[in-house]
Amino acid sequence: MNIQQKAKRILSIDVLRGLVILLMLVDHVRERFFYHHPVSDPMLIADTDPYLFFTRLTAHFCAPIFVFLTGLSAWLYAHPPHKPERSPSSFLFTRGIFLIFLEVTFINFSWFGGFQTLYLQVIWAIGLSMVVLAGMVKLPRYAIGIIGAAIVVGHNLLSPVQFHPGEWGYPWWTILHDRGYLIQSDALSIRVSYPVLPWIGVILLGYFAGPMYKANLRPQVRYQWLLGTGICSLLTLAVVRGLNLYGETAAWSVRDSSIQTLMSFLNFTKYPPSLDFLLLTLGVGTILLFVFERYERKWMRVLKTYGSVPMFFYLIHLYVLLALYKITEFLFQTNEGGYVGVDHVGMVWLISIVLAILLYWPTKAFGEYKRASTMKWIKYF
Repeated sequence: MNIQQKAKRILSIDVLRGLVILLMLVDHVRERFFYHHPVSDPMLIADTDPYLFFTRLTAHFCAPIFVFLTGLSAWLYAHPPHKPERSPSSFLFTRGIFLIFLEVTFINFSWFGGFQTLYLQVIWAIGLSMVVLAGMVKLPRYAIGIIGAAIVVGHNLLSPVQFHPGEWGYPWWTILHDRGYLIQSDALSIRVSYPVLPWIGVILLGYFAGPMYKANLRPQVRYQWLLGTGICSLLTLAVVRGLNLYGETAAWSVRDSSIQTLMSFLNFTKYPPSLDFLLLTLGVGTILLFVFERYERKWMRVLKTYGSVPMFFYLIHLYVLLALYKITEFLFQTNEGGYVGVDHVGMVWLISIVLAILLYWPTKAFGEYKRASTMKWIKYF
């Protein structure tokens, strides 16, 4: 494998990561300036405008693809090309703890401007999943893949299991499978928004998929695996979802219009992510990995800029949104039932495009600084 092929392979991963980060930006702009039109999980078809539905649907791709790529990147870290293998356990553990720390400090503050309620969201889920993976990387790779697949495919069977506050299993089940408050008081509340069990399965599958990018594998073989995996995932989704067999608690049905019928079919549960949710998002994700590598274009390097320093972009965009919301609130007061908001979801996309352009240059500058820096902590961003 020559140097150009190596760069191309890594580019495709960063490009996909950059794409989902920008989709995440759109969703966070929605949560800032379109929150007067909340969406449930899964969404209520009759009460959700199609523009809002599909805007929210694009955001569904962010967490699964990012967690999957985190596992894949862990395998790449452990198997650097043309160098001896190394254990990723220490890096995974310390980075996972670092992400959990960021979640409960800087990230929570960026959302709410205070700490009365701590929401354990996607960064917490990624961090805890990394900690679990750190303890499992000593297992045979196929064992990791089997465990990951069993979690992803089988966790919907656990939906009937429930614990109520005060029962012995409630804290653990809240962390693993059902959203809820770990602590709820006037002084401090802690709510698990992202139960982690399915995300652990996804990161394990990402690690298992790592050898698709080993140095001595011909690109054509990787193309076949990526495209085949994506197509198989979507075909499986078409069968299990089409027949309402398994993998989603909210069954779909024929509605009054074709667009509402499509919305019903694609209306999946995210908290925790159902099997159908993951078949769609990871299926499309692996196909995009194939497309971004097989059909590389110059414009993809713009996405690579965002994807090469994801944590930097994540933090900076949250604080930019906080400042923008506070300034808008001060200048114009609340205009949408106690919130500052825009009146159409199209404005959400417009604001997101403007912010993506404005944040491109500091993101690019930090990426160049990261590549030139020898400081170990900088790699966490």
